[in-house]
Amino acid sequence: MVWDIPPMMTAAAPKEYDARVDAKKRVTIRGAGHQYFRVVHRKDGTILLKPRVLQDAEPVSARTLRAMDEAMQNLRAGKRSKPEDLKKLAAMKI
Repeated sequence: MVWDIPPMMTAAAPKEYDARVDAKKRVTIRGAGHQYFRVVHRKDGTILLKPRVLQDAEPVSARTLRAMDEAMQNLRAGKRSKPEDLKKLAAMKI
């Protein structure tokens, strides 16, 4: 006997379980595949969790890091400009 099973029937069923909110208003997600989630509270009372993957900001280039190191060395060595008088700037009407 040959059975024709629709493709959606062969897919693994999603995890489904009951959970309760604890005294600190938390719910434990068992076997979560992600560490961060976007939480959406809907008007009908359902709560949707969308997994998020956080990415690091763009790394600082080696050239910029060298310039920052050089600036700090100059500052420590006393190589710097005279302080600016900000009173003139404060008196300007913009």
